[in-house]
Amino acid sequence: MRPSFVAIAAALSLAAGPALAADPAEGVWLVQDKDAKVRIAPCPAQTAELCGEIVWLRAPTGPNGQPKTDARNPDASLRARPLIGLTMIRGFHAVAPGRWEGGKIYDPKSGKTYASKLRATPEGTLKVDGCVLMICKTQIWTRG
Repeated sequence: MRPSFVAIAAALSLAAGPALAADPAEGVWLVQDKDAKVRIAPCPAQTAELCGEIVWLRAPTGPNGQPKTDARNPDASLRARPLIGLTMIRGFHAVAPGRWEGGKIYDPKSGKTYASKLRATPEGTLKVDGCVLMICKTQIWTRG
C-alpha cells in the first residue's frame, strides 16, 4: 500500500516546523524626508546583522538625466556608484525584537557616516537614531 501524496506533504510540513517571522524592523521604509525608500533585511554576508539599501528615489536622475550617484562620498573612488542599490545601513545587532544597535548609517546627502540605532515602534514606524559623539538626531521612517 502506498501512502498518499497529501499524507507525505503534511508529514513533511509538520517536520519542517513553523517559519520564522521577520523582525519588525525588516521591510521597505520611506525615510523622513519622503525622498527615498530603504529595504532593511539581514545582511548578505552576516545574516545575524541588519543592512539596508536604497531601493527607490523620488528623483532618481540628476539634471543631466543620468542616475544619481554617491557624489558626496569622501572617498573619490566611490563617487560614481549609483545611489539606487547603495547600502546605507550596515552592521546592526539585535538587542530585542525590533531593536537594533551597534550599526552605521551613511547619509549620501552629506557623505557622512554615523553610529546608529533602529527601533520599530508600536505605531508601526521605525525610529532611526544617528549619532556623532554624544549628539544624536532622530528620524521617523514609515512603511514604504
